[in-house]
Order: sequence, then structure tokens, then C-alpha cells
Amino acid sequence: MNTVLVVDDKEMLRDSIAVTLQRPGFSVVTAPDGASALEAIARKRPDVVVTDLKMPGLSGIELIRKIREIDDDLPIILMTAYGTIDTAVQALKLGAYDYITKPFEGDELLIAVKRAIEHARLKRDNEVFRRSTPSRSSQSNEDDQPMGLDRLIGQSEAMKIVKERLPAIAGSHGTVLISGESGTGKEVVARAIHDLSPRAPEPFLAVNCAAMSEALLESELFGHERGSFTGAEKLRKGRFELANRGTLLLDEISEIKPQIQAKLLRVLQERAFERVGSSVTIGVDVRVVATTNRDLVEEAARGSFRQDLFFRLNVLPVHLPPLRERIADVAMLAPHFVEQACLRDGREPLELTPEAISLLMAYRWPGNVRELQNLCERAVVLATGGIIRADLIGPWLHGVRSDSVREPKPVQTRPEASSNGSAAGESPRPLADIEREVIVQTLEHFGGHRQKTAHALGIGVRTLGLKLKKWKEMQLVAETL
Repeated sequence: MNTVLVVDDKEMLRDSIAVTLQRPGFSVVTAPDGASALEAIARKRPDVVVTDLKMPGLSGIELIRKIREIDDDLPIILMTAYGTIDTAVQALKLGAYDYITKPFEGDELLIAVKRAIEHARLKRDNEVFRRSTPSRSSQSNEDDQPMGLDRLIGQSEAMKIVKERLPAIAGSHGTVLISGESGTGKEVVARAIHDLSPRAPEPFLAVNCAAMSEALLESELFGHERGSFTGAEKLRKGRFELANRGTLLLDEISEIKPQIQAKLLRVLQERAFERVGSSVTIGVDVRVVATTNRDLVEEAARGSFRQDLFFRLNVLPVHLPPLRERIADVAMLAPHFVEQACLRDGREPLELTPEAISLLMAYRWPGNVRELQNLCERAVVLATGGIIRADLIGPWLHGVRSDSVREPKPVQTRPEASSNGSAAGESPRPLADIEREVIVQTLEHFGGHRQKTAHALGIGVRTLGLKLKKWKEMQLVAETL
């Protein structure tokens, strides 16, 4: 719900305008004078200000000037019974969005307010887009990207626990702390939380705390005033302002310095801060999601991380296990990354052989999901013949012998009999059998719906179709699938 701040010294007119704006669903805050209006703006930023021109104390023109010292983009509509061309030009030069003359119709005011809000939204979206640094996983068209829990690929017990908890966490407004080794997918989980939350229509911004110096990070988070330091040629909004009503991801928060930790603690406690070089307090409504690859309990015990800040961040903890502890997910992640790389490069779909997947599952993955993604992209570039074989990826997996996997080897759908006539059921089943069984079971669960099956398994519909076609030709699955 958009908020309109109405400023007028006449109570009857304020109330009349408030009723007019509340009917179509706006939230209205009123102020009798300019000083009260500035206090209201500092507490909670409205979406638009509607102010009278002639008021005791600060006039409408002076109020515009003061607001522009705080916020360059907050739209202001000036209303007056003393309409002159000179006044209108002066107001517009100072940054007013529009100018209406009393008496006016309610519809005239509503149209001006809606246009002002839409104009401000477009400006903010443009600034958010310009300042965003999307991860590789989100660089393609957002419409083609999975959303919510569909971002999380894997059916291991560890991932099931994470998926079960996320909807409840997303529905809350509490701060989230996502822990896990580098490359486990912490940002992906943060984006999933945002997608599932009531804040999904609002901005999602990310800041890599480890990539910036202390001074740069402070300016990036909180913004700065013109002239506050060498090179600050104009006012610049920080990420907290740009992410207002949305979600702000603080990536690798354990890397921030003590001074910024103190300012961050205040934002989390009071939902307010000051820009660098300013004494004006700005109120914000931002949900913070932080990630760390360190043990913050140990960091706090050593004194390198504030204990009170840790408690503020650790309201809703989420732990992502390393890939080696959910190795079964490799069988779903690797085909997904291969498919994404093929789509990105405009290549025909490639398929990992069962032996290649077996090799991937025998590796420890010290770089976690990020390392697996890099390897899959490299394999797509270098693969020939429509398949990715074990002998291609084997040399890249240090500590895993590629000759331990024979290629090719016919897939056996039934256990062989041993020399003494007993079934060799005690030996591990071929991965191809397990993959086929999981896909068939998932298809049956969704009543044969291929798109839902592909979504659940984290593979493309086309990849699923090719697998089924091959298995039907080999008479390994029913023709009705």
C-alpha cells in the first residue's frame, strides 16, 4: 500500500484530502506544518508528498527545498490558491513533480498522485537496476528463471529440510542468517526467501561485504551527501534506501569492520540511519538477509565480530550443508548446469553419460556447487559428439581416478547371478538405473505431467523427453510414459 503525506495548516482541508486519497486505497499521513512533515519523512519515507504553498513557519517552497536536502527523488505535489506562473516555475525548478491550483477536483489530485508514484517507481527501478550486480545465475532473462523453492535443486534429506523451513521463514519479517561454506548456494537461498515473502514485488539488492574497503562499503550501504568526502560530487543513496520495503542481502557479513558493524546494529534495532556526511536521520523498512562462511560464534568469542550484532542477525538461522554431505544432489545439479550452459551458448543439448555422473559423485567438491557449475560449463564448451564423457572431466577432478570408471558399459536392469548362483544384489546398483527409477517414480507421482516432473527434478523438459525417448527405444520403460 502506497503512503501519501499531506501537509496543510488547515485541518478541515487535510482531512478532506485524506478521505479522498483513502477511498482508492492509499495510506495517508498528515502534518499541520513543514517541521512536522520533515519529522514524518524521517520516521518513515512516504511515496509522495502533497503540500500547501502558504503555511506558517516553512512555506511549501521552503519545505520542497528542505526535502530535497534529504531525498532527491521523493515526488512532491504543490497545491495552492495563489497560482502564478512564477510560483509554478520556482516549485518545479526546486524539484516539485506537479503543481495543482485550488479548488481542484478529487480526481485531479488522484491522477497527479498516481502519476507521481509511478514516476518515482520507474526512477527507483532504474537506479536499482544500474546499481545491481547480478550473479551469474541471474544474468539471463528473469522471466526464464525459476522462482521461490524452484530455485533450489536437490532431493537429498539435507535439502528437503531447508526447503521445508523456507516458506515459514519467508513469511516472517525477521532477519535471516544463512551460513555455509563458500559456493554452497547461499545467495540462491536468499533470493528464494525474497521470492516467497510478501516483499517479492519490491527490490532485492545484494552487497558483497568482502569486496569493498571500509569507506566504500559504508557509502554503498548508507549513501553519502554531496561534498562529504573527496570525490562525492553529488548526493548518492545507499542500498538501504534503494531496498526500502524490499530485501537487502549482506553477503559475507563476517568481513565487515567494527565501525560499520556498529552502524549496522543501529539500523537493525531502530530501522534508521544517517548518510555519510549528514545528521538527518532516515527511516527505512528493509528486511536484511545476511550470509557467512565463517562460524560467527567463534568470531564473536575472538572479538572480531560484535556479539550483539550476531544476536540481531541470528533471528532466523539457515544452514546450508556442503555438497559432499548431499552428494546425491550432484545427479540433479550437473544435468541442470549443463542444460543452462547449452541454452546460454545456443548449443544443442548435451547429455552426461552415467559414467561421467558416477565420476562426479565420487569427487569431494571442496568448491561446492560453484565448482560443479564451473566444471559443467567447461565441459559444455569442450565436449564433442553430443555427450559429456568421463574421460573428458576426469582430469579436472583431482584425487579421483577417471580410469576407475569404464566407458562405455552396458546398463544392466537386473542383477547378475554370481558364480554360485546367488544374486549379486549386495553390490551397488548402476547410477543409470537409479536415475531412471527416480524419473519414472516422479512422473507417476505427477500423473505423467512432464513439465511438473522436470521442474521437481531440476532438469529441462526437453532433457526429460530425450531420456524417455532413449529408454523407450531400449525398452527400459513403458511406452505410455
